[in-house]
Amino acid sequence: MLQGLNHITLAVSNLDKSFDFYVNILGFKAHAKWKEGAYLSIGDLWFCLNTDEVDFRGDYSHIAFDIKDEDYDKYVTFLLEKKVHLWKENSSEGKSLYLLDPDLHKIEIHVGSLQSRLKSLKEEDFENLEYFI
Repeated sequence: MLQGLNHITLAVSNLDKSFDFYVNILGFKAHAKWKEGAYLSIGDLWFCLNTDEVDFRGDYSHIAFDIKDEDYDKYVTFLLEKKVHLWKENSSEGKSLYLLDPDLHKIEIHVGSLQSRLKSLKEEDFENLEYFI
């Protein structure tokens, strides 16, 4: 039976550039790096960068990372000073910043939880909304 998320692997076109972005800008912890890849972590999440051909996706698929509300404004200021590329304005519950990594992988920095998102659904009028308890 599945127990949860094990790791995330992203294809990257330039390992050094992506390694710098995730470690020195987003603050991931580096564990290992070799010619074709790197192992990083953030919190309890294992994150792998793997040199490969990158296919751009134009849809809403993205990875969201959690941040405490009290850290959000300072962190966003830091990211904007690093001139990260933004891809979307926030229109959902909670504070969020949507940015792109060097290979255009979509990332969200988000204040909130599943519980706060479910609570916000009650305030909206979503067609055919069902809750499962």
